[in-house]
Amino acid sequence: MDDARFWSMVEDAWRAAGGKLKARQKLAAGTLSQDKAEELQEAMDDAVVPALEAQLRLLPADELLAFDRILERKLYDLDRAEVHERTDGSDDGFLYARGFIVAAGRGYYDAVNAVPSVALEDLECEAMCYLSTHVYREKFGEPPASGICRETGSNAAGGHDLAE
Repeated sequence: MDDARFWSMVEDAWRAAGGKLKARQKLAAGTLSQDKAEELQEAMDDAVVPALEAQLRLLPADELLAFDRILERKLYDLDRAEVHERTDGSDDGFLYARGFIVAAGRGYYDAVNAVPSVALEDLECEAMCYLSTHVYREKFGEPPASGICRETGSNAAGGHDLAE
């Protein structure tokens, strides 16, 4: 499992929702309306996440754990004040917003990671945040610790002031 395969699996899961490539390209470009973005969120919940879960269930332990580590790193890397300012939300809400960013695909993830002002507010995909962890637990037991954390405020370089 590497970054390319991670994103390939996310793209494969989007096929279950018809791909929605044009809408996701507009999302990454910062030109998609909030209403259309909410339709993408609905597609994630209804089709994309279940399709990704089905793929994850087929992976052996080492690949599933590697997928989870890549996901965790992407969520961690987005755990920054400038991304939070755009997406808003409580600690959990911001985690779920980061889940949406990753679940939307590489284009949107890369865009938000580079230019946080591209991110839209009030879009969440809670299921994405722990999907691979849950599948791993069900199939193989508790995953080993990774040394990083996907929870909000865990990225010390992210500039969060959790005392606010």
